[in-house]
Amino acid sequence: MTDALQEDRRRFQRIAFDAQTELAQGERSWPVQLHDLSLKGLLVSRPSDWQASEQEPLWARIRLSHEVVVNMEVAPAHVKKDQLGLVCQHIDLDSISHLRRLVELNIGDTQLLERELAALGG
Repeated sequence: MTDALQEDRRRFQRIAFDAQTELAQGERSWPVQLHDLSLKGLLVSRPSDWQASEQEPLWARIRLSHEVVVNMEVAPAHVKKDQLGLVCQHIDLDSISHLRRLVELNIGDTQLLERELAALGG
């Protein structure tokens, strides 16, 4: 793992969370098991038929409820035999608002959340 990824791991609180999650690229999609997520990315189980292209955008869709879906463009940060670590490349305003609220509810520390948001922006 690169030093930058290790630094992000320390800077962003990871939350163990289970939600219906899908990775999509072009016409292909893979249902995956979500292990944890942060403001910067997520960790999922690697699909057995994983063959994503490095040249096309990859999207993660995390369904928090029937009405709430977090959509983010992601890139593989690390690929292991059974797991994919994905770093967020782009996220829309509604999705980051939902993700922020989820992180806030799970870490219970407003100051830590504000530090993470500042790190995300800077």
